[in-house]
Order: sequence, then C-alpha cells, then structure tokens
Amino acid sequence: MQTVTVQIRIFPNNPALLRELGKEYMETVNQLTEYAKTIGTFPKLTSKDVIANLPSAVRNQAIRDARSIHNKTIKIGKRPVLVRRVYYINNQNYSIGDNAVSFPVMKGGKVRRLTVTSCITEREQRLLASGKLGLLKVVEKSGKWYVQISVEKQPKQALGHAMMGIDLGLKVPAVVVTSTGKTKFVGNGRQNKYVRRKFIARRRKLGRLKKLSAIRKQENKEHRYMTDQNHKISRKIVNMAIKQQVSVIKIEKLTNIRQTTRTSRKNAKNLHNWSFYQLQKFIAYKSALAGIKVFEVNPAYTSQTCPACEKRNKAIDRTYRCSCRFQAHRDRVGAINIMRQPVTDGNSLSA
Repeated sequence: MQTVTVQIRIFPNNPALLRELGKEYMETVNQLTEYAKTIGTFPKLTSKDVIANLPSAVRNQAIRDARSIHNKTIKIGKRPVLVRRVYYINNQNYSIGDNAVSFPVMKGGKVRRLTVTSCITEREQRLLASGKLGLLKVVEKSGKWYVQISVEKQPKQALGHAMMGIDLGLKVPAVVVTSTGKTKFVGNGRQNKYVRRKFIARRRKLGRLKKLSAIRKQENKEHRYMTDQNHKISRKIVNMAIKQQVSVIKIEKLTNIRQTTRTSRKNAKNLHNWSFYQLQKFIAYKSALAGIKVFEVNPAYTSQTCPACEKRNKAIDRTYRCSCRFQAHRDRVGAINIMRQPVTDGNSLSA
C-alpha cells in the first residue's frame, strides 16, 4: 500500500477555537511522554485516564501519538517535544462533503460537531476516492487553515520493463536517460539561480531596514517557489517514465552530494540551498503511485566513466570526450552510468 497526504483548505469561523484545541492536544501529548519517560514505560491508558479539554476520540488519538513518540524516545535516547499546535482526528470521527469538513471539538465543556467550509479541488476529490482514508490533521500555516488527510492507495503496476537513470545537478536540475534511448534535460538551473539572487537581494534590503516580518515572508515565498519547481521537475520525470514504460528508476545516493557535486565558489550557496532531498522524495512518491520502483545507487565516478569503453576521463566544461571517440554531455554520461549501476542493498527508496 502507498500512503499519500491530501491537503484541503478550510475556512473556520472561529480560528481561536482551533488554536486552543491544537494547543491542548500538543500539551497533552507532551505531558504523557514526559510522564512515560519519568516512570520508564508507557502506561496502559484510556480516554478516561487523560484529563484534557478534548473529545474522548481525540484523547485516544493523543494517547496513541504519545506512545509512538515514547517508542522513538527509547530508540534515540532523547524525548521529542511537540512545539507546534496540532489536532488529530481518526477516520471514524470525521466526514468530508463536497464543500465542507466535519469533525468533533470541545465547546463550552461539551463535545460538538464542527462543520467547516472547505475548498476541495477535483484532483483532491479523486485522491480521496482512490483509497482508504486515514488520520485527519488540522493545521495552521501562515494564518491559513488546512486539513491534511492520509489516504492509503493500492499502487498501480508498471506497464513495461525499461530502466531510467537520473543525474541531479545545479546547472541542469535533472538529466534523465532511459534504456529505450531517450534523454531529457529537466529544469532550468540558470532561472533558479536568478530567482534566488532576487530573493537574497530583497532580504538584504529588508534587513537594512530591520523589517523582520517581511524577511520571513520572503523566505517563505522562496521556499514555496523551490518546492513548486521540484514538484514540476518530478512530475515531468515520472510522466516520461510512464510514457517510456519504465519499471525501475535509479537515482544517486545523496549522502555526500554536497561534497561530491561539481561546483565552484560562486555556486556554493546555491548548492547548499537547493533541496536535492526534497526532489528525490517527490520523484519517489510520484513513481510509487505509478507502480515504478526507485532505487538509490552509489554515484562514485559516474560522471568520469565512459559508457562505451569504461575508461575514466575528466570532462572539459560540459562536454565529456573519450579516446574511444565517445562524446556526450557530462550530465548525460552521469545519468547513463547511474542507470547501469547495481543496487547494492536491494532496498527501494521510501516514498
């Protein structure tokens, strides 16, 4: 099963109530995990054992969350603490209509059913109808309210047996090669650098004026821009994979990408700001929904090894040339060798 998250915009009439409930939920979970750490184990609890201004179904969910956090505490040796307001409802206690979402809240000391106007797109409706609904999470982002619903879907089966290799970089965000002989350069690294320089210049100007709130807004806007770019790049890649009947995508392991990626001093800032990991995750979950497996491979020497004779050469500028007369774009050579690399651990990349 593949789990995807559907985010729906809601328009509550009483945001203060949702903030109060979110804070109560957060504090309840933190109190339970602190108590469990004190006694060395997580106790058996029911909603009646938890004193909180929350509906019983939500208190039960808080217990489950706290138990999960406690189990993580045992593994990592440090207790995670929730710092953002959040409100969870299990799938038996909320309902979704065409333009409204309904879930239980505490109001005036009694459990009430709160119906909130929502904006559900056709795409979101298709996703909600495509699998089993899970937890609903109520969150606030920059003054806007959303519900995030997890949906368990049965992934599709890939149609063919072709393979694909992806080389990630700055000047070209992704170079894609398939075993069917297709090559695609996806994204515009120059445009991304230009946009980021504009954001940096604006923040410097706002910094001199000491407008901290405006600086945060610019940072959020830049983050949204880069996320949007990663979504578009990953969508183009997966669409190409579907068209070429690819069943396996190989992508470079990102463990040491900031040390191994070809870069210069002028590109250093862009390298550390670009979210390679986010792009990889987007490719992974979109591929999983299409029934395509994604594997990480060792990228060592993939941009130096000749795909024709396997001799190692260093590329000059953007062109790779070998004594065997093979010649190609440097990043295309990397993508070809990534596609041919063996999968060392046999594990697919988690979506």
